[in-house]
Amino acid sequence: MELIVVCFIIAIASVMGWKAKSITKVGAIAAFIVGLLIYLGFSYQGLFLLGCFFCSSSFFSKYQNKRKRIAADILEKGEQRDIIQVFANGGVPAFLGFIYSFGFISQQTALVCFCISLAAANADTWASEIGTMSKKEPRLLLTMKKVPRGTSGAVSMLGTTAAIGGALFIAFISYLLFSLSLVWVVYIALFGFLGNLLDTIIGQTVQVKYKCTYCGKITEKQNHCNFKGVKISKYSFLNNDAVNFLSIILATALGFLFS
Repeated sequence: MELIVVCFIIAIASVMGWKAKSITKVGAIAAFIVGLLIYLGFSYQGLFLLGCFFCSSSFFSKYQNKRKRIAADILEKGEQRDIIQVFANGGVPAFLGFIYSFGFISQQTALVCFCISLAAANADTWASEIGTMSKKEPRLLLTMKKVPRGTSGAVSMLGTTAAIGGALFIAFISYLLFSLSLVWVVYIALFGFLGNLLDTIIGQTVQVKYKCTYCGKITEKQNHCNFKGVKISKYSFLNNDAVNFLSIILATALGFLFS
């Protein structure tokens, strides 16, 4: 009976996200699956932590959209999350919930890794959404070259501060929900921020980018100005969703190893 009630709550939350245009219809189905797997492993506390990530990231995705128009012209996808984005950000937490529910991993390890995965996802989302509102042009992390706002691999003081805030936010909520020690709170925040840092490095080095054949702008979009863009590096092969997923996996794996 309890599981039926939980499924109903998750379904309502997913539909509300779709109605609010924070997520696509198919993305809402994916969100239901992610939510259910997280509940199986981490109960209501895990669901609440997932909700904190989703609500805060959705808020900042919609916040001051007019100031983000330049970045939106570069980014591959908009503010409404699709099924790929849902699994890119929620796939690792959902997987951890699934394997913990079957006893394949210890409680402490599963819990810390779960919190790190959401902290990494939140840090990257806050950095991307808030960082694009920076008044100063960001710089590529590895070369310090100035680039337009929204460019993958670029950092700004505002975006970096937002990433730290996003990781700390999840770490602090984890502390309240799971009665973790302050040492673990710092640990989760540290590896959550590391996830954002890894995302930035991978985004600059191997994330696929295209040059518009009409206006010459470098974007994540293969089609820009109604023209097919030219891939600017033969070594780039990951899109933004794949980069997000990979950075969360790496941050979580490193958190697991050092724990």
